[in-house]
Parts: sequence; C-alpha cells; structure tokens
Amino acid sequence: MKRSLAPFGTLLLAFGAQAANVPAPGAAYPGTINLGVDLRDTAHKVFRVQEFIPAAPGAMDLLYPQWTPGEHGPTGPIANVSGLVISANGQPLAWRRDLDDMYRIHIDVPAGAKGLDVSFVFLSPGPGGIFGAGASATPALTVLEWNQVVFYPAGYDARKVTVEPTISLPADWGWATALEPSADKDKTPGGALRFAPVSLETLVDSPLGTGRHFRQIALSDSPVPVRLNLFADRPENLLATEEQIHQQQRLVREAAALFGARHYRHYDFLFVLSDMTAHFGLEHHESSDDRLGAEYFTDPDYYLSGGSLLSHEYTHSWNGKFRRPAGLLTPNYNVPMKGDLLWVYEGLTTYWGEVLAARSGARSVAQFRDVMADTAAEMEYTPGRTWRPLQDTADEAQILYTSAGAWRRSRRSVDFYPEGSLVWLDADTLIREASHGERSLDDFARAFFGQNDGEVTPRPYTFEDVVAALDKVQHYDWANFLRARLDSKSPSAPLDGIVRGGWKLVYTDEPNSVIKAREKVRKSLDLASSLGLEVDAGEPAGRLGDVLWKSPAFEAGLAPGMRLVAVNGTRFTPELLKDAIKNAKSGSQAMELLVEDFDQFRTVKIDYHGGLRYPHLVRIDNTDERLDAIAHARAAK
Repeated sequence: MKRSLAPFGTLLLAFGAQAANVPAPGAAYPGTINLGVDLRDTAHKVFRVQEFIPAAPGAMDLLYPQWTPGEHGPTGPIANVSGLVISANGQPLAWRRDLDDMYRIHIDVPAGAKGLDVSFVFLSPGPGGIFGAGASATPALTVLEWNQVVFYPAGYDARKVTVEPTISLPADWGWATALEPSADKDKTPGGALRFAPVSLETLVDSPLGTGRHFRQIALSDSPVPVRLNLFADRPENLLATEEQIHQQQRLVREAAALFGARHYRHYDFLFVLSDMTAHFGLEHHESSDDRLGAEYFTDPDYYLSGGSLLSHEYTHSWNGKFRRPAGLLTPNYNVPMKGDLLWVYEGLTTYWGEVLAARSGARSVAQFRDVMADTAAEMEYTPGRTWRPLQDTADEAQILYTSAGAWRRSRRSVDFYPEGSLVWLDADTLIREASHGERSLDDFARAFFGQNDGEVTPRPYTFEDVVAALDKVQHYDWANFLRARLDSKSPSAPLDGIVRGGWKLVYTDEPNSVIKAREKVRKSLDLASSLGLEVDAGEPAGRLGDVLWKSPAFEAGLAPGMRLVAVNGTRFTPELLKDAIKNAKSGSQAMELLVEDFDQFRTVKIDYHGGLRYPHLVRIDNTDERLDAIAHARAAK
C-alpha cells in the first residue's frame, strides 16, 4: 500500500524503523542553522554549500524545499543537488531518500551528536528551463535563490526555523539583497559576507544578486529606501538613461499613491541584464529577482516590450506577498499550494503592472492601449476557452507553468495572467461607471492591500474576502460578476471593460507598437488572428511554435513543431510570409507552403484571403472615456 507522509506526522526510518522526533505543534526549532554558500567557482557555475543543523540524537527527517513561492508549483530543483554528504561528530552517516516523497531524507542522529553537518554542491542550471530551473549564473554574475541551497528539519513552520547565512563571493564582485548584514560580520573568516539570523521564510524570500559589473541606483530614500540593483555581463548594459531612471523613481511614487502604504522595511530590485540567463520575474516581499536581455536599457523596442516587468514584480509586494491567497500561504515549502485564487494574485498584478507602467511613464498611454488590445486579441484567439474555464487554468497552474508551448492556445495555459487582467479592467470600469467617476479599483487597492502601513507579516485572503472588499467600494453582486467570468466557456473573451472604457477592438494589417516590439525582441511572428499560427523567426527559422485548433493553418494540416521551409516556392522569411498573406487578400489563389515534418517534406495549401490582422483599440463615438483615464499618473511629479 502506498504510504501517505503527513508533513507534521510521525515518520518511520526506512532503514531503522525508529520513530522520528516529533515537535509540538507550532514549536520553534531549537537552535540556529548555520548556512554557508560559496559562489566563487564562477568557471563551473556551481554553488558549494556547508550547513550545520542542530539536532538531538534519534530519528530525523530533512526536507529540501519542493513548493517554491512565486512559482506556484512543486518546482524545487532537487535534481541539481549533487555530492550530498551528511555527517555528525566528523563521521559520515547513512541516509536514505523517502520512497513516496523525493524531497525528504531520513537520517539517524547518533548518540552524543549535537547536530548534523550537511555538505553538497548545487549545480546551477544551464540554458533552458524557467524560474529556478533556468540559468542563473554566467562568468560575470550570479543570482542565488536560497531555497536551492538549504535542507531544513521536517515538521516545522518555516517562520519558526532560524537560519544564519554566510556567503563567499569573488573579491571584485558587487552584491545586493534584502537581508541585513550581521552585527558580527567581522568575525566571519575568509572575508565571507555574514548576515543577521532570520527565519527560513525570510531567507527564502530574500534572494541575493552579485556580479562583476554592478550598479546601484536609489529610487527612493523616503520614507524607506527602494533601490534598483543592476547586474550585467558587460558594463555598457548598465547604462540606463536619466529618463529611464526617473520613470522607475516615478513607479515607486505611483505605487505609493495607489496602495497608500508600504509593507517592506526597504525594497531591492535585483535586475539582471543578460542574454545568458533565463528571463523572468520572481516576486519576493522586500525584493524581486528580475531578468531580461542585455539590451533592455539600450534598445527602445526591448524597453517597450519588457516595460511592465518591474512594475509587475513590485506590485507583488502588496498583492501576493503581504496579502496572499490562503491556499498559497502554506506553513513550509513541502506542503502543497492551492492556486485557485491566482486570477487575483497574478491577474490583478498583471493589470496593475500595466497600469503602473503607464502611470510611471515607462509606457505611454497609447502603448497601454496597445497592450490591452494585444491581450484582448490573445484571449479572443484562444480556442481552448470553449472547454476550459479560466478558473481551471488557475487550479492547474502547477502543471501549466512547466508545460510545453505546443497547442498552448488550444489547451490553454496560465491564462489567469492575461485574461485575469481583462476581468479586473472590467471591474475597474464598472466601479467608475456605477459611482459616476467618484470611485475606482484604486480604492479597492488602498482598502485591501494598503492597510496597516509598515506591517510585513503576510495576511491571507479568500474569495469571500475579495468580494466583501469590492462591495465596500461599490455595492454590486460581485460574487456572480466574478464567477460568471471565471466559469465561462464562451468562445469570446471578456471585453466589457474595454467597451465600458470607451474603446473597441479592431484589426488592421499593421502591428501595434507592442506587438511590433515583441516580434523583434523575441524573433517571432504572431499570426494567430490570421493564419492561426505562431512562427519562430530565429534559429532555426520557420519553426511553428503553436497552431490554433480549426484555424486555416490547422485545416491545412499544420501542427506545432513543423518548420516552414518555403512560401510559394521561395525560401521562408518572416517578411515573405507576411507579403504572401497580404497578396492573397486580393487574389483567389491559395498560398503554398513547403513544410518540414521530422524527416518528411510536403507541400500544403492554405486557402486564406483575410489578410494580416493585428489588434488595435479605437474610440467608440459618444461614450465616456475611461481607459486613458486609468493610465494617467496619480502621484505628484
């Protein structure tokens, strides 16, 4: 029979049959874990770990973090742990992995021992992968997420386990983290950085960035510091302009105006500018792990394409970290998370991330409209919405995050980000309309996330809490409003917020500013609303990333993973394919595509004459304008 292992229950050693030490509920772990991490082996990009865990004699279980905050899934990269040795009193000990829980190690602490010495190497991931499974180190920089380099005792709340971390860095590298230096830092041998003891929760929530090319920029000093810490492979990639810096400074002021309170003692953006690391943003309470390409500040298209990353992750300090869905506020990192409210956690953060990008000036108001048009079109051309409701994309988030891109729109992916933002735009414009402009979703932000200025302890929320808070701002049947959108299987996206905002979605043969920038940066071609496919324009050029179910491309026999070799007899280029679509609009001949499908080549014909179709928003005559009003700055200059 398969044995279920409760995180706080009595466990039997697989090889000793002794009862594990079971702590009293809510007890603090006795003693302080000493954790040392050496990042100086930049050639191999490996992290060497030495850990001392105080322990009493007897059976004991150690856990490696499995469920990673912000990644919303069991993504702990335990496969990258190598060379694990556990010893006591200088003698190596036998250990065994649990057969049901791969993240649990059984150990027997011998008599007379005061604790366990744990040593291992964390092999920093190479190219590919996302979040903690993606590349985090180059020869010139490293980002350390502490959950990758720690084992901790089973049975304890992460808030009740104390860790004192130290870290060794290359001598000439700068660093930044939300952790506070230790008052005894001079006592640390070998010049390592020593930090003040913190809870395991705070440690995991406080990544460290370090690099040879480092620049720290003050975004705010009052009432508490906010810093932009830049790390790059080359010094020229650190050259943010004065205007770009001013925009990030305005972001801090606009967020303060929106929420009315701060829930951090100081805040550090750890912003990596590299083409050799994974690209993403990962939120933390008093910092964020942000990674984009090397040319972010120097290429206007890249700056536009990634313009809401920092505002999105900064918003998470309020929504997701201070206020957190109850199902995601677990006692430690080996208790499963429940993502049913990710349409609030991520969807609302996506919405405010875009709004704050516009209010701060990182994007113009017109570009904000282009973002919303792009989002609306993406959700309109998502065939999977007819069988999978939005709610289910949140419920299954832990699987969808790591799923492949093939058939993404037909099976749906983490749509609680883009469609969630449309739902919250709908709510915002509804409040503005019902209150005759006197109230907006900004009032909900201040009431729900801005309470108790200076408080940092996370506070959980439920669906009912969200409904009640909305109702206090504007009386309405919010429960039915939300459930209708979350449970819908309509083929049409929720565009009421755009229409109520005074605009409508239309399509032209020219990409809007955001799509044009994204296609250049990502080297891709988005033809979802015309042929029904997405094409990789990089290497190898012509690879089909996705094909929409029952689209013209699908009906012609195309599928993800195939590669376009030629268009109407000429070698494929993105421009050639777009020209063919344009020309077919005024003609009657079908396009001929030569396609490579594994080791087979074949010609397919697509009888499509609708031309290129790119989304834009245009004003609806004689209606109140609300969309641009949402994007206008609130804070004083």
